[in-house]
Amino acid sequence: MSGGIKRKGSCICGAVQMTASDTDNKVGACHCKTCRQWGGGPFMEISCGTDVSIGGEDSVTVYDSSEWAERGFCNKCGTHLFYRLKGTGQHMVPVGFFADDEGLEFTSQVFIDSRPDYYAFSNKTHDMTGAELFAKYAPPD
Repeated sequence: MSGGIKRKGSCICGAVQMTASDTDNKVGACHCKTCRQWGGGPFMEISCGTDVSIGGEDSVTVYDSSEWAERGFCNKCGTHLFYRLKGTGQHMVPVGFFADDEGLEFTSQVFIDSRPDYYAFSNKTHDMTGAELFAKYAPPD
């Protein structure tokens, strides 16, 4: 990544602090079943790359959610902290985690084919199905 925006935030109780040193202003949404089950709706995130520092790591629990990713949360207050790719260490952080949300632009949606009929966003975004996402980003066998 080369966005260059440093973002800081903390969980609800303050036990975990996170700094992402190289973000941009793009927000994405994931509509997969696991993300919706995890948070009760689509996962709205900012891609934060790998330059992420976490304070209060003793309060972080990491759940191995799939072959390719894990999810972190504060084990004190339950705040969702990140979705992290195992292969690259890339962090996707919930957009609401960060203190500064000015200038953000909703630009992409993935697993659009898994989005339930009871909601839809009106924003014009780049949309990908689950199959398109895996075809583009899955490591070769």
